Amino acid sequence: MSTAPVGVIGEYTDVNQIMSVAEQIRDAGYRHWDIHTPYPVHGLDKAMGIKRSFLTYISFVGLVGGLSTALGLQFWTGAVDYLLNIGGKGFFNWQFSVPVDFELSILGTAIATVVGLFGLCRIPTWYNRYQDDASFQKATNDTYVVTINAEDDRFSAEGTQDFLRRLGASNVHLVNNA
Repeated sequence: MSTAPVGVIGEYTDVNQIMSVAEQIRDAGYRHWDIHTPYPVHGLDKAMGIKRSFLTYISFVGLVGGLSTALGLQFWTGAVDYLLNIGGKGFFNWQFSVPVDFELSILGTAIATVVGLFGLCRIPTWYNRYQDDASFQKATNDTYVVTINAEDDRFSAEGTQDFLRRLGASNVHLVNNA
């Protein structure tokens, strides 16, 4: 019984080699691939060609939302809904609202950042398509694992395996749905 392939997986043991491999896979035109490492590798995202995250814009929207909520709430309660003349001050003076503005700006930014991060990272995702593969499980210990997904336009079962072998990968094999 033949099952649809998930992708191709290959193992590496040298961190310097994995940086070169990432650049070569990127330059070969693959788009649906990843490198799994036992610890963060500085510069790997640049070698893989990963673009800057959209999360900063989501955080900024949270900041603007928190600040406008703070200013709007204070203006509405102080100058529109509940007019009180306290010590001859105006009904709404922005100088006195700075602490509340700051706190709600930080709260809005934090909430937007967490929600945006979860959305962009697709959290919670309870599985990985490669999680049952023995090679993939080595990525938590001492091995750098490259996975190239079958939905990539350049993917072919034999061609992609040969490509990873030419790049020096060991234990290169096709992963199928179980």
